Amino acid sequence: MTEEKTPYVDIHKVAEYFLVSVSTIRKWVRSGHIPASTYLKVGEVYRFRIPEIEAALTAATKKAQMENLNKNEMENNMSDMALFEGTNSLVSSDLFKSLQEADDNLAGGGGGGGSNRISLRGGRFRQMVSGEQVNVKSDGILNVVIINAAKLSRTFYQGAYDPENPAPPACWSPDTQKPAAEVPAATRQASRCMDCPQNIKGSGQGESRACRYNQRVAVMLEGEYDTVYQLQLPATSIFGEAKDGKMGMQAYAKYLKAHKTPSIAVLTQMYFDENSDTPKLFFKPVRPLTEEELQQAVSMKDSEDAIKAITLTVSQTDKVQTQRDGAVAEDEIDIDAAPEPVKVAKKKEVAAPSANEADLASIVDDWDD
Repeated sequence: MTEEKTPYVDIHKVAEYFLVSVSTIRKWVRSGHIPASTYLKVGEVYRFRIPEIEAALTAATKKAQMENLNKNEMENNMSDMALFEGTNSLVSSDLFKSLQEADDNLAGGGGGGGSNRISLRGGRFRQMVSGEQVNVKSDGILNVVIINAAKLSRTFYQGAYDPENPAPPACWSPDTQKPAAEVPAATRQASRCMDCPQNIKGSGQGESRACRYNQRVAVMLEGEYDTVYQLQLPATSIFGEAKDGKMGMQAYAKYLKAHKTPSIAVLTQMYFDENSDTPKLFFKPVRPLTEEELQQAVSMKDSEDAIKAITLTVSQTDKVQTQRDGAVAEDEIDIDAAPEPVKVAKKKEVAAPSANEADLASIVDDWDD
């Protein structure tokens, strides 16, 4: 038994069905609202399948509604932030303004850390205390207060990742400009990051760079405002534009800044991108902190634990005995992917770009890594 196909109709029938003018249908075709898969075109003659057009328009409408819901949710959250103004004596103070300035690092302006850490290994939030895992969040969601952040840093691992014997990075930079002074001369890849062969697209796995961006952030868990945790964000959680209400760290920080709200004054929800093969986080505001919570957060911002959390070192391990000064946490190596090296053809020497041009180009490229 053959399946009966829907007959094709002309543009006038389509306009009549949807109760619009023929010019509106033409406009929908040009804009892509009526996709090419729903009609045939021979010369200047169009023939359409109405059920397929209806299905496409319905799907597009539902998508637009979801995007509006996400946008409204974010705006409602920020409306709550506006209500926050005037109810807290800190909001109008010079301190509040200085806290907003501190968010420049998160927004991309201008990196081991403490003994308490939040690991992203395996796509789960894992609380690590003194190298031991004490809790795992199975739902992939964690509410935190961001109290401090380092500038972007970079890390290069040599060789394939071995979970049984995690190796320290060969070279690293706390400012993405030049290697740290502590990097051994034997493993230093270049005197400047912009000249480094590991900073060439394709030097890593696929089209990625072998030397990876990351950023260290000091956070406190909701309801636990006396303990600071270090969080290391991989490049996938830092860069990229906001889409459908989903924001990486830089987009989130810029969003808060546009609303004149420092991240330390907000309870932030972190959640994993379920469509990513590697750990990738999104961020969104949940609510403003109470005055008492904000006072606690501000008092911890420049504490010893917070400063240690955002300081780039490579001496911390998770259940891995340190073999020498410079070992790195097992899960940090895993997150940063430490891919198996890919041989790259020697590139023809060209004039080196300026530092600003090279840094901007490498960051933009990493959005696609």
